[in-house]
Amino acid sequence: MPRCALVRRRRARIAKSSWPRRLVPTLLIVEAVAVRVRTLSPAGFLRLAATSCFSLFVVVTSGAFVRLSGSGLGCDNWPRCGDKPYPERGYHAFVEFSNRMVALIGLALTLVTWLASRRMDGLPRHARLTALAAFLVAAAQIPLGAITIALNLNPLAVMAHFLLGLTVLGLAVIVLLEAWILFDGRAAAVGPRWFRNFVVWAGLPTCAALLATGAVATASGPHPGASAGVKRLGLAITDTVYVHVRVAAAFGIGVLIVGWFLWRLRDAYPGLLRIWATLLVALVSQAIVGEVQYRNALPWGLVLVHVFLAATIWALTLAIAYALWRPPAALARK
Repeated sequence: MPRCALVRRRRARIAKSSWPRRLVPTLLIVEAVAVRVRTLSPAGFLRLAATSCFSLFVVVTSGAFVRLSGSGLGCDNWPRCGDKPYPERGYHAFVEFSNRMVALIGLALTLVTWLASRRMDGLPRHARLTALAAFLVAAAQIPLGAITIALNLNPLAVMAHFLLGLTVLGLAVIVLLEAWILFDGRAAAVGPRWFRNFVVWAGLPTCAALLATGAVATASGPHPGASAGVKRLGLAITDTVYVHVRVAAAFGIGVLIVGWFLWRLRDAYPGLLRIWATLLVALVSQAIVGEVQYRNALPWGLVLVHVFLAATIWALTLAIAYALWRPPAALARK
């Protein structure tokens, strides 16, 4: 049955049902999404995976904005915002509650992506499990957010919240690449096996260490997430930045090594070299922003840009590491 006819048939059935009238619009939306999931093409699944990935990137950035703008306790309870389920007044309450709504959109998209992956013929089993993991980890962000508020923005809880968000983003990147392969086919693995293992087992842990040390440095800085009464990590910002900079230098050297190998393979995988070039630009920009923000007492706007670039570096690094083993065919075309 054509999709439009199926939608009309289900709408008529819901309209004639005994459901309360106020629930009918919601049920119609759910049914429309369900029908689209059941009839999704590989191109549609690719668009869905890309939208889900983008939304999770926005979640990470908006969460950082909440903390850096001092709005972490704008709603001092959860899931309500004060006495109401929505913010009545106040800039900080609006910012914190808006982040909850952004996170819910990201969660909904991970759920729809997982449901769609179950109906995509040709999608490997590990891609479906990755989509499920993305949804489950995104859902885990909800109770962790409540715990973070209950602990009065304890820096360890805030760091866990941030790093878990990056984990969801990484899982979404893998699903996106598999959706791209499903749509356009897969090329042969890139380079020798030892090179691919080097990127996965050395590059990814170093990038994760870069993010973790950056989170520790931020937790030691002047942005606790609320105006007053929030404890800090107890480490000197100079010490945490010292470690973070040296991890960044090690990661940068690794990026240059990978780039040298990809340059030698540029005729076979020009698209992969372009992704690496984007990573290099993000890494250089990150270093410049980091130096400027440190010399100017860490203004929150520059710290937000730093977090945005950190999420970009993580997503691109994971994309390169995964694409070395399973590159979409488009990356091998000029």
